Amino acid sequence: MYTLKAEIERMNAWRFYGRVVGIQGLLVEVAGAQSSLSIGSRVNLLSRQDKIVACEVVGFRADQALLMSYSMLEGVGVGCQAFVEGETPVVHPSNKWLGRVINAMGEPIDGKGPIKSGAEAYPIRAQPPPAHLRQRVGGKIDLGVRTLNTFVTCCKGQRMGIFAGSGVGKSILLSMFARYARSDVSVIGLIGERGREVQEFIEDDLGPEGLARSVVVVATSDETALMRRQAAYLTLTVSEYFRDQGNDVLCLMDSVTRFAMAQREIGLAGGEPPASKGYTPTVFTELPRLLERAGPGIDKGHDTGSITGLFTVLVEGDDHNEPISDAVRGILDGHIVLDRAIAERGRFPAINVLRSISRTMPGCNNNEQNDLLVTARKYLADYNDMEEMIRLGAYRPGANQDVDAAIHFHPALEEFMTQKKTECSLLDEGYEQLAQILQNTPADNTEN
Repeated sequence: MYTLKAEIERMNAWRFYGRVVGIQGLLVEVAGAQSSLSIGSRVNLLSRQDKIVACEVVGFRADQALLMSYSMLEGVGVGCQAFVEGETPVVHPSNKWLGRVINAMGEPIDGKGPIKSGAEAYPIRAQPPPAHLRQRVGGKIDLGVRTLNTFVTCCKGQRMGIFAGSGVGKSILLSMFARYARSDVSVIGLIGERGREVQEFIEDDLGPEGLARSVVVVATSDETALMRRQAAYLTLTVSEYFRDQGNDVLCLMDSVTRFAMAQREIGLAGGEPPASKGYTPTVFTELPRLLERAGPGIDKGHDTGSITGLFTVLVEGDDHNEPISDAVRGILDGHIVLDRAIAERGRFPAINVLRSISRTMPGCNNNEQNDLLVTARKYLADYNDMEEMIRLGAYRPGANQDVDAAIHFHPALEEFMTQKKTECSLLDEGYEQLAQILQNTPADNTEN
């Protein structure tokens, strides 16, 4: 239980401070306290209006520490005091956090009053568990989305990316996971989200039942880069707490791209040279450190939880090989591709099955399920290869038996992959429906 004694024990016996000696854009230069500071240290600036402005050390130059602020810098000028607050930022999660909406600092923003803290401190920027101590991924997890449950099956402790351009349906798909996925706890990070959409997501998509077993971490697009980056770290920290309680946690983050953009702002402000498309080298260092924190927990012999991570990636210009997409795809255990052409045809969710991959397949399925999926994928691939000729009327029926079968099954498979936002599909139902579709062969149809 969180106590006053625990709070007193965390307090430093000494307090160090320096002075602001310069401000350049988003960067604050502080002198006099650099010997007690390191990268990531927290510093509070006392503005001329006697307001506290929280900052973080992002670099050093000569004898000065370079800081970036978690909020606006109004009222901060040369000569303002800078108080060193500590080395390792931590939070104290508890089960009382369920059903709450918090900001990147772990403070409640849902108007429901103070949030109760736990006794154990969890570092916001924790290291991923050692690879040799981790369990392997567990059994299948029911995501509630028919196409993914069958064609791109996800397992407990797996990490998947949802890749799509703007307006193709990433957030809608994420809301379906939040409402229908079978997990003990959901931790949802809305990173750089539009302020208008936050309340809509909580009330319409998540709903009271979904919120009751969830923690929502919010940093809107108007907040500083440090707040947006920290919201992503805090999402994983809260997930780690519930995993350590023996829960199977579903960690949803929208989006990794905005985390990368926030890190790019921080790196460029600190004088780091841009590398690929303006992204600094630390972006590609921080991405695996963030994403590797999700996954199976350390094997304790009992009550070992897991974090199943589903992370959206905003593909710039519909280029799936742009730097962030390429880097994230190489880190995660599979990718779900949303196709704009499919969305324009009115089929939602607009999942391109042929371009989506789960790295736990086919090992997580039995032989009968794998045979079913191989057959269905073949029909989808055959139709995709000849789609233009079929639409133009250039293909002559009977010219190719495989293409004829693909044309026969195409309407039923398209209907199978279509699912309304308000519809939930169970894991076993998908295989049964797919088997029924493939039983109706072209020969059987002709005889009828």
